[in-house]
Amino acid sequence: MSTTLSAQHQPLLAKAQQAQKNAHAPYSHFKVGAALIDNTTQTHSGCNVENAAYPLGQCAEATAIGMMVVNGGNLIREILIASPNDDFCPPCGGCRQKIAEFADKNTLVHMVTQQGEIKTVLFSELLPFAFGFDKD
Repeated sequence: MSTTLSAQHQPLLAKAQQAQKNAHAPYSHFKVGAALIDNTTQTHSGCNVENAAYPLGQCAEATAIGMMVVNGGNLIREILIASPNDDFCPPCGGCRQKIAEFADKNTLVHMVTQQGEIKTVLFSELLPFAFGFDKD
C-alpha cells in the first residue's frame, strides 16, 4: 500500500538520506540509502558502495545490516530504503536474503521515493520462502 510519509518514519528516513549522500556510486550514479531499527531499538544506516570489480560492491541494505551486527543487534524490526528517484527501490534478491537472515514475520520494509511517497510491506511478502525464515 502506497501512502504519504508519516512523522513516525521521519527519523528513519533522515538517517537513510544522510547515508545516501555518502553513497559511492561512480558507475551507476544510483545513490541509495537505508536505515533500520534493530531489536535493541538502535538505528543503523548504510549506503551503497560500488566497485569497479563488479559485483564486489555492496548495497545500502547490506551496509546497514553490517553496522547493526557490529553494534550487537541481531534482529531487524523495520528497514527503510530511500530511493534516489521517484520510483520505489525494493531490495535486490541478494539483499532480500540478507534481510531474511535477521528478519522475522513482523519485520517491516519501507520503500520511500525522493518525493516522499512510501510503500510498506511485511518482509515475508518480498521473499515468502526465504532460506532460514522459520525462526518464528
